Formats: sequence, structure tokens, C-alpha cells
Amino acid sequence: MTRAIVLLSGGLDSATTLALAAQRFDCYAMSFDYGQRHGVELDAARRVAAELGVVEHRIVEIDLAAFGGSALTDPTIAVPESATEGIPVTYVPARNAIMLAFALGWSEVLEAQEIHIGVNAVDYSGYPDCRPEFIAAFQVLANLATKAGVEGRGCTIRAPLVQMSKADIIRAGIAAGVDYSMTLSCYQPDRLLRACGRCDACRIRAAGFADAGVADPTRYQPAE
Repeated sequence: MTRAIVLLSGGLDSATTLALAAQRFDCYAMSFDYGQRHGVELDAARRVAAELGVVEHRIVEIDLAAFGGSALTDPTIAVPESATEGIPVTYVPARNAIMLAFALGWSEVLEAQEIHIGVNAVDYSGYPDCRPEFIAAFQVLANLATKAGVEGRGCTIRAPLVQMSKADIIRAGIAAGVDYSMTLSCYQPDRLLRACGRCDACRIRAAGFADAGVADPTRYQPAE
């Protein structure tokens, strides 16, 4: 089998992306401790990586909280608990570009053939770095910026979920053996890895399970 690097947050989308990649590749998972207020998601990432049998799981420390500008890295900015218009305050400036750049560097060392990222159609209407155009542009950059790319051995950037609904993602993940009770999508979970049930990520996730006709295994915090 050939090698693929999968960006793994511990959420529903990235777990599905890893499970699908594991059917075709020896997978290397990369997660990031970037100063996110929901840093407990890394515990979910560890569980998912172990369950799906990755060759290696790296957790890379970077400090995006040093710049702030997002409700996910600045505790003084509230996480929205109702629908918003435009690019939401939970957007982390340039996060996917930064993470893909780290994965690109590792891919050269591993001689990995592909990098997989779990961006999808539900998100790219709000987040600029979840659009197909962004993935295509980063592919051009990857081909130009690396020794492997210049020598014609460049790594392919894959976003296998990008055109899928959340319900379709869940169905695909279940078929691939994902245990979604291990995943965490919430922007403001507690220390027991229980989701708030109110943020955008929780609402989109819950609607996805409902649309898929699948019981939601998410553990939620008690209602106040």
C-alpha cells in the first residue's frame, strides 16, 4: 500500500476521511495543538487514530492563539449559539493553509503520495479555506513549492468529502467502520468530552445524524 497523510482533528469529518483513506493507504495522521479553546478534541483524535490503526500519529504544537482573531483561539470572543451570516467568528485565520503546509513538509519526508483533508460542502459556504477552489490552489502551490513537485513526484491534495452532505458523510463513515461516539465536533466541550449542543458544529452534526436516519451517539452536557 502507498502512504497518505490525513489531517485529523478528532471530529466527525476528519474521522470519516481517515477511515476512507485507510481502505487504500498506509495512513499517517497529523493533528494540531494550536491554542484552540476546545483542545480536548485532541483526546478524541488520539482515540480515533488508535482505533483506525494509523502507522503514526503526530500532534504538532503551533500557537495560532498568539494572533487571535477567532472565537476558537480567543476566549474573549463568544462562540455563537445561533445561526450567523457571512464568515463566522469561529473561522481561524489561514488555519487550513497552515495545517496543509505542515502536512506537505511531512509528505516529502515520508514520500507520501497523498494528503487528505476533511473539508466539506456544509462548511465551505462560510469558511473560505474549505472551498474546492482553495484545495485546487493549494495543489498548485504544492507542485511549485516542493522538491518532489518539481521532480514530478508531487503529493496530491485530496478533499474526499467536499461535495458530500453531512448525512452522506455519516453514512459513508458508518460503512467504513467509524464509531462516531469516539469523535468530538463541538467548539466548546467540557473536560468530560461532552458537547454543548448549541454551537454551529453541534447543530450541523445533530442535523446530519437526523438526516441520515442514524441515532446520534454524541454525549451532550446536561441542559442548564
